[in-house]
Amino acid sequence: MNLRKSLPKSVLDQTDVSLSLAKHVISTKAKDGGNLVFSPLSIQVALALIAAGSTGDQLLHYLKAESVQDLRSQASQLVTQLFADGAPLGGPRLSFANGVWVDKSLTLKPVYKQIVKNDFRSASNRVDFKSKADDVRQEVNTWAEKKTSGLIKDLLPPGSVNSKTRVILANAVYFKGAWSEKFDPSLTEDHDFFLVNGSSARVPFMTSNKRQHIRSFDDFKVLSLPYEQGDDKRRFAMHIFLPNAKDGLPALVEKVSSTSGFIEDHLPYRKVVVGDFRIPKFKINFGFEASKALKRHGLVLPFLCSEMVDSIETVGVNKIYHKTFIEVNEEGTEAAAATAAVLVSWSMGRRHVDLIDFVADHPFLFVVREDMTGVVLFVGQVLNPELNGNGNGSKKRKRGILGNDNSKKDSEVFSGFQQGDFK
Repeated sequence: MNLRKSLPKSVLDQTDVSLSLAKHVISTKAKDGGNLVFSPLSIQVALALIAAGSTGDQLLHYLKAESVQDLRSQASQLVTQLFADGAPLGGPRLSFANGVWVDKSLTLKPVYKQIVKNDFRSASNRVDFKSKADDVRQEVNTWAEKKTSGLIKDLLPPGSVNSKTRVILANAVYFKGAWSEKFDPSLTEDHDFFLVNGSSARVPFMTSNKRQHIRSFDDFKVLSLPYEQGDDKRRFAMHIFLPNAKDGLPALVEKVSSTSGFIEDHLPYRKVVVGDFRIPKFKINFGFEASKALKRHGLVLPFLCSEMVDSIETVGVNKIYHKTFIEVNEEGTEAAAATAAVLVSWSMGRRHVDLIDFVADHPFLFVVREDMTGVVLFVGQVLNPELNGNGNGSKKRKRGILGNDNSKKDSEVFSGFQQGDFK
């Protein structure tokens, strides 16, 4: 499978929009020393599914797509190729699911129904919003939790679905990858992680004396940690962007988000000998109302979806919700995201250094992406590895990345999809 050739457009625009959205969310949502993670991919697919049932070109402009057909083709290849499960070939475990819930008083238009089925591989469910709205909300939440192996809970909050709801469009993303070179747990030790307020926290750091993919620049370094691939031709990796200055993350985020092609131009392509090498273990839950962030990012709501259902009512997108989870430890990474759009009835109105230290003991940016195509799955920042969510306090969990978890707690998670083109 040659994804770079089969995907129709460059992902450069997609990455640029994703990082711009990440900068916006970081500046408005990650407050009080909170960590952040979101999936641009999940949000993009949700917007593409909305665009397929809408008129006008507002979403096309935002996603930098030339036509709805381009969005459909892109989404189809994401779902069927990029997120095909790699576990049977020895690569990461992957899944991407779409779901549509439509009120029993309405029917999907034939063309849109075929798009949902063929391009987005989505099942359609007829439900009763008018008298059983909260039951449907819980059904969608149960679906998202199941599709993300229990990591995303309560995607739709109480009150988000009511008798005026007509359609819900949702997707769920799941990723579990083992490092190609795992860290030895016996070498993990507590060290200081320096916080943005000038204090520090003692957190567990992973380490290794093996050569690493690291590249140094004037004011930051980049570390690439590849995942086990097996016979899978895709190449998934986590890339950590570490500012040299302990308070340098805001400036680095600005640079990453404002420079087109920044990630691709700054990735390391060779291994170097490391000196002091430490990466913190971390776990992040983040959730937010994505429609608010998208609106502040330039997207005007509501979207009226006249090509989606046969109805005398005007049906449009009311709100979009997004949640994301990620955990990084000695074995690898487990991550999940889900997005749900609620539609209601509307009343119209580089340089090589032989020995490099890479000590991630202060705030940093991370990206999980597929490197053959450049598609970004998750983007986030770590301000304090002790924190499990967006705000204050530490929540300890006993889940192992590749193990079972019988103590999962409700999580608020954020994900966003990145827009763009693919080659």
